Amino acid sequence: MHLSSALVAASALVAGCAGHSMLAKPASRGNVEWWGTCAAGAGCKGPCDSPKASSPFNSIYNPKTYVQRGQQLDVQWNRLNHPGGFVRLAMVPFDQSDDWTAFNDNVLKYTCYETNCGPSNSSDTVFGHLNGPGSSPCTTTVTIPENIPDNTAVTLQWIWYGGGIYYGQVDTSFGEYYGCSDMIVTGGPSSSDKPAPVFTGGDITYPNSDVCKYWGSNKVGDCNFGDRKPSPVDGDLLSQSLEPCIRGPELKGKPYGMDSSSGSSGASSAAPASDSAAPASDSAAPASSAAESSNAPASPEAPATPESTDYAVVPEQSEVQSVADSAAAPQEPVAPANPDYAVNSEKCIPLPA
Repeated sequence: MHLSSALVAASALVAGCAGHSMLAKPASRGNVEWWGTCAAGAGCKGPCDSPKASSPFNSIYNPKTYVQRGQQLDVQWNRLNHPGGFVRLAMVPFDQSDDWTAFNDNVLKYTCYETNCGPSNSSDTVFGHLNGPGSSPCTTTVTIPENIPDNTAVTLQWIWYGGGIYYGQVDTSFGEYYGCSDMIVTGGPSSSDKPAPVFTGGDITYPNSDVCKYWGSNKVGDCNFGDRKPSPVDGDLLSQSLEPCIRGPELKGKPYGMDSSSGSSGASSAAPASDSAAPASDSAAPASSAAESSNAPASPEAPATPESTDYAVVPEQSEVQSVADSAAAPQEPVAPANPDYAVNSEKCIPLPA
């Protein structure tokens, strides 16, 4: 591969708007400071892309999304030129959506970041097998829990972690990215049982398997950079982020907690990924270590799952509106969305890719 070709490929990975991930469907809350995205390395620490006080869900002028218990909700994000990692989905009452503990206690699903998406050119191996640029949509579904009462406002949290190839460096991992979407649950089958989290494996590199390709860590919290935030320097784009998080080879495995071999250190058994699309053997190697001890993020253990979650019921209000694809919700005219909270996914984000 000629140097010029490599530079072209690298520029595709880091150019302009490509370089960040965010929840696209259902629509995320969005934010002003980070143009809709929320990167831990840039100082956005979650658990959502914006706090509940800033959510457009609070506005009577914003249409509300209705879902039913037991419904398979479509979830979508765009690959945005970056390969690998996991997606975690959790759901809590809207009133608890500023609380990390609540989300950690109510995880619904883990899946691969590249569920059904991949590079635009599968023959491009500048950054490794199936690691080239491409921004196609990635999708999954999540089941709305049946233990949520009618007329309950809830928040779906989306996290991408374990993604790789920061600024064209094949041995680097990204920090975590967060997004949340608010909705109201009404109707559908009811049960008092709390659902257990599930994992659906298989991605572009390891299709029809129970593993995902990833870099760095398979545990939420290992790449949130703790309380640290970047100190931007004029003219130095890289100073706007704490990334990369961890340096090490491309790996494959399951999310922490979904593998019986997961240990207290937060690194489950993982083998370096090969250039072949076929899943590797069961032999395992330890996960990679942090590039520098000063950059090693905190790794808090997720608290134990409680027996139940208290959901606050939304009082019936005439101002609560429905949307076209709402489930079992009456249709009423609604006012335009508040433009202050509009998410512009086409706007370039002044953060490193």
